[in-house]
This record gives sequence, C-alpha cells and structure tokens, in this order.
Amino acid sequence: MHAQSSYEGASQVQKLERFTMNCKDCQSVLLDLLFDPDILSNAAVRSHLESCAECSREFKSLEATFALLDTWEAPEPSPYFDQKLAVRLREEQAMPPAGWFELMKSRLLFNTGRQFRPALAAALALILLVGGETFANLSGFDRSTPQASATVQDLQILDKNDQALQAMDQLLQDDGPADDNAAPPTS
Repeated sequence: MHAQSSYEGASQVQKLERFTMNCKDCQSVLLDLLFDPDILSNAAVRSHLESCAECSREFKSLEATFALLDTWEAPEPSPYFDQKLAVRLREEQAMPPAGWFELMKSRLLFNTGRQFRPALAAALALILLVGGETFANLSGFDRSTPQASATVQDLQILDKNDQALQAMDQLLQDDGPADDNAAPPTS
C-alpha cells in the first residue's frame, strides 16, 4: 500500500510540475498536505497557498478543524450501561409476543417496502386495465349490435308475413271434410 501511495505521489509531482497550480487542483490536494507535509508534490501546493489568499484561508480552516478534532475525546459510556441493557433485554424477552396487527404495523413502519413492490406493480396494472376499459366504454366505442337498415327490416317483415300465410294455408287445408269415417276407403 505504501509503495502504491509513493508511486501515486511521484506521478502527482510530475503532473504538478508540468502546469501551474490552480485553485481547484490545490483544494483537491489540501488534505494530502495536512496528512503528509513532507511529500515532494507539496512544494507546488505551498507556493500556490502563498500566492492565493482564498486557498490559504481554506487550508488554515482545515488545520483549525483537525486541531479541534485532535483535542476532542469521546465520552465514556455510563458504568452501568451493560447492566441496564441486560435488564431491558430480559424485559423484552419476558413480554408476550405481539399480536398480528402489531407485527404488521411494525413491519410497515420499519421496513424499506421492497417486498411490496411486486404487489404494488400488479395493483397498478389492474388499475390501468380497469381504467382503460372504462375509458374505452365512455369514449364512444359502441359495443351494441349494429342497427339494420329500413330495407332489411322491411324484407324481414315480408318474410315473416310469407311464413304466416303459409301456416294459414296449411290450417285451411286441414279443415277438409270432418267425417273421414264416412268416406269409403280408397285402395
């Protein structure tokens, strides 16, 4: 790792030597200057800091922040932290299990919702289908049977009349002599 960082530092020196340092490049290597001020590439950065007031102010601000962080100490946990945690764990384990409603409520409140995505996609697809069907019915797509023209209706009436006349003729032919027994049989 150290060999790689020194290689990167050497390549960075070559880059910095080829062009004049601008503020953007300087600000990108300010942290390197703070962490390791002995690197050769820092000479170009230091010369830029001497000529640019804004970058110099940024560098001093970073130095002050790191100095403040060095003086900060993390607070010690309470001496009874472990005992309090163990008591709370035992209390939670002793509690009766939550009901179905409470489990669903906690699942909805404390999860990311990834397991609901397929159901949500299916519900949206169903809504689109129903909405599209409703729109198709309301927008004038008529699904009723087409109305026949007046000529076709007249021909259908004449056909029904012809069928009625044929049925009447059959009934009248059946009204022949009522006494069929009196007529001599023909052989």
